[in-house]
Amino acid sequence: MTNDPSTPAAGSAGSGDPVSKIDTSVPHSARIWNYWLGGTDNYEVDRIAGDQYREAFPGIVDIARSSREFLVRSVRLLARRAGVRQFLDIGTGLPTADNTHQIAQRVAPESRVVYVDNDPLVLMHAHALLTSAPEGATDYREADLRDPAAILSAAAATLDMSRPVALVLSGILGHVPSYARAKEIVRQLMDGLPSGSYLSLNEGTDTDETYVRAQRAYNESGAVPYHLRSLDEITGYFDGLDIMEPGVVPVTRWRPELADLGGRDGIGQAGGVGRKS
Repeated sequence: MTNDPSTPAAGSAGSGDPVSKIDTSVPHSARIWNYWLGGTDNYEVDRIAGDQYREAFPGIVDIARSSREFLVRSVRLLARRAGVRQFLDIGTGLPTADNTHQIAQRVAPESRVVYVDNDPLVLMHAHALLTSAPEGATDYREADLRDPAAILSAAAATLDMSRPVALVLSGILGHVPSYARAKEIVRQLMDGLPSGSYLSLNEGTDTDETYVRAQRAYNESGAVPYHLRSLDEITGYFDGLDIMEPGVVPVTRWRPELADLGGRDGIGQAGGVGRKS
């Protein structure tokens, strides 16, 4: 459910009672990723699930880190080389080092960023996402990925929807069980953005059978399932867009010259950046 887009930023992040909505009896993907990334915003149930997953597939920690590093590189490139000054980050996850607004505003302090999530724990920590360079702006909106129209309407309170926007989807579409529906969501979101807008997207791939088995066991644990997809399916999210070099590739192979990846390569997370012409 989306807040009233006319509500000020601080109000949009603080409405409701998020604490009462947090279920600590089952593991939660955002908290588990927070644990893998070395954060402290997680519970014992998340750490147990995270350790079990890591025992089954040790590479998951590298995937979590590489996904985050791809986000950093893609946002920095869009701000620095493409001149993007507006970002819409959906499925934000828990705040960590180098959030989207911090990356963009280091390049261009006037950048405006809207975060969207419907996770009560993220809502609790949204104050960390609402810090901004004085020249720019950040906002947090509670909304559901499956309602693109509501997201675009809410984002318009902070972003100028007549100017290019970079849509950031980082490891979120796998929570949509139907690939056709996930692809439709991306299309609806990009249809609502003007020419010159960009899509930065990365998702888990089904290329490693050990990873597939570990994810299947996680999905059967009672946690919110996440569905790994093929490289062709992930590439399909960019239909109708001009895909930037080097294409849709394992995230460690996307512009690796922009970061020290510590020797990681060919990891089970693929991503890319596309431009709407």
